[in-house]
Amino acid sequence: MKIEHLLYDYLVTTGTSVVIAKYLNMIALLFGLFIITYLIDFLIRKIIVQLFSKFATKTKTNFDNLLVQNKAPRNIAHIIPLIIVLELLPIVFVDFSYFENIIQKGLEVFTIILVLWIVRSLLHTLKDYFKTLPSLKDKPIDSYIQVFMIFSWVVGVLSAFAILTGIEFIQFITTLGAASAVVILIFKDTILGFVASIQVSINDMVRIGDWITFEKYDTDGDVIEINLATVKVQNFDKTITTIPTYALISDSFKNWRGMADSGGRRIKRALNIKLESVHYLTNDEVHNLKEIQLISAYLETRQSDIKNYNTNNNINKELLLNGRNLTNLGVFRKYIETYVENHSGINKDMIIMVRQLAPTPQGIPIEIYAFSSDKRWKNYEYIMADIFDHVIAAVPYFNLEIFELPSNSSFRDAKIT
Repeated sequence: MKIEHLLYDYLVTTGTSVVIAKYLNMIALLFGLFIITYLIDFLIRKIIVQLFSKFATKTKTNFDNLLVQNKAPRNIAHIIPLIIVLELLPIVFVDFSYFENIIQKGLEVFTIILVLWIVRSLLHTLKDYFKTLPSLKDKPIDSYIQVFMIFSWVVGVLSAFAILTGIEFIQFITTLGAASAVVILIFKDTILGFVASIQVSINDMVRIGDWITFEKYDTDGDVIEINLATVKVQNFDKTITTIPTYALISDSFKNWRGMADSGGRRIKRALNIKLESVHYLTNDEVHNLKEIQLISAYLETRQSDIKNYNTNNNINKELLLNGRNLTNLGVFRKYIETYVENHSGINKDMIIMVRQLAPTPQGIPIEIYAFSSDKRWKNYEYIMADIFDHVIAAVPYFNLEIFELPSNSSFRDAKIT
């Protein structure tokens, strides 16, 4: 007498019909299999998870801790109960081969799903672990993990369809190849994102933590996440902007990493000087400007060179225009350059220049071009403001005027003649 027929034989001897006895026997065996599987799964899961957790606490690496956190041991523990069910299935459905085939296919599909769960746990563990490595913190790890996950799901779904339809996997893939155009259309963004993420990584265009400016998407902030399809940027107003990954290679954007890696942050700002306030300096004006310590030595040397030149060339200096002369604008430009060169917030190893730009209807722009040694936004703004506070206040000492559009008070105070 076989164990799977114990209930069946008993029911038949009590007068139960053969068909009903078979069904009741199957239901009883199925219920028993369910109870046994649940208990085995519960015990094995508890044992494996606890043993792995204790092992993880004793190791120095945090990789095994991340495995526990992402439920990899828990998912792996389901394999043994699944194997037991597959082995006992012929016993439960000994008299119902049709049901056995249906349940068999269902369990095979569940096996694929379980494998996908395990793969997902392992990939998430790798993602979390790689993000803890200093050398990989700025790499688009999420993109690569998503690519492997998508590939795994595609293979899993195709395998499940092949099992349910009874078609061999290779034949199923071959048949699906005819519909590749539809597949490409459906996964267009994913494919574009995948290709873009590879190009972004290989060309090192963007890293996590980079400050980027993307005018098309009104984005100005730090990259906080790079995925297969999107790049998340936290703007300086704390809003989050999502940019398609392929936009990084199809459109133009500005990456400020070069500035962050350099020795300074550029200052490039100009003052507009009134044209009518520019003039040649007289000897008395030069004498007064010599009291300014930053340019006193410069004025001495410059005035001596100009005097020797004019004398040697018999220049008639009764008219100030003749020969070589100092201008208040030129001396002011030299003063700004000397002041910036001596400023504590300026990087002396990078270019320092004060230049005169082409005249405009708003006057002559005198531009300061230098690099602050402190690249932090707040400190950079403070350094730049400190320089221009001084420069603006120094303008009247050179008998110059800053161009400014008339205000209401200017018209109100004007005398009507």
